[in-house]
Amino acid sequence: MSETPQTPPQTPQQPSQQAPQTARGPADAETAPYSGAAADRAAEFTPRRVRTVHLRRFKEAGERFAMLTAYDATMAGIFDRAGVEVLLVGDSAANVMMGRSTTLSMTVEEMLVYSRSVVAGAERALVIADVPFGSYEASPQQAVETGVRLMKEGGVHAVKVEGGAAMAGHVRAMVAAGIPVMAHIGFTPQSEHALGGYRVQGRGEAGERLLADARALEEAGAFSVLMEMVPADVAAEVDAGLAVPTVGIGAGSGTTGQVLVWQDMLGLTAGRKPRFVREYADLRSTVAEAVGAYREDVRTGRFPAEEHSFDD
Repeated sequence: MSETPQTPPQTPQQPSQQAPQTARGPADAETAPYSGAAADRAAEFTPRRVRTVHLRRFKEAGERFAMLTAYDATMAGIFDRAGVEVLLVGDSAANVMMGRSTTLSMTVEEMLVYSRSVVAGAERALVIADVPFGSYEASPQQAVETGVRLMKEGGVHAVKVEGGAAMAGHVRAMVAAGIPVMAHIGFTPQSEHALGGYRVQGRGEAGERLLADARALEEAGAFSVLMEMVPADVAAEVDAGLAVPTVGIGAGSGTTGQVLVWQDMLGLTAGRKPRFVREYADLRSTVAEAVGAYREDVRTGRFPAEEHSFDD
């Protein structure tokens, strides 16, 4: 299947001309499953299967891509059909799916369940899985073994590893073993205790160290670098200093891609939200209202009605 990118089809006045090649979507871009202007544009400009090479082409073309967390087949399918290029099976599942206060308790076995679920629902997006805390730090060999499991048993297309230049050897070994790696620097949730809590990283002289970390991870073979809770100007400098694409979360608008936890983005998360979150819907209220209406209909006998019942 061709993955050579091309520009949108020619206008109706030029039906016989073949579309010239560019750095964006492929000739076999599929628009049928999509609806709405934004989704149609996404389907037109991205490939049938997004791969790491396409993310690099986004950066080379000065374009951006969207990334969301996903933990189940239903939501993965919705995000996939809406044109989201990258789905992250985040260890944030420990928080938003299992109600835990930290990501540190996430196990490889739990990550495999979530990974298989997301892969089952995503036909087009690049699916990346977090490598859980305690399953890669000990040695490059341990990192390779866990990465292999996530790809072989979980079915994901790449993995994400937290840590700076100290993880370069681990990343190099994983890439050599055929495991595409996204590196994660800045605030790294798995190191929250070592970092002294949820704090912005990379301010002042630490910005130079962040750039050094990013370059070391790129040199080790990481196909992308994710930056979390980093000053916008520092993140932009890192992006400009790398050939590989960057992803930001709380890192300003200067990165190639952006990622959010989907429950935050759709307004399902209760309580205080991080400054970098933008809510695109208020599903918490919508769901609560719908469930309340359902309960009331059950209590009053309005549901099930005759049309919801079977005849003899």
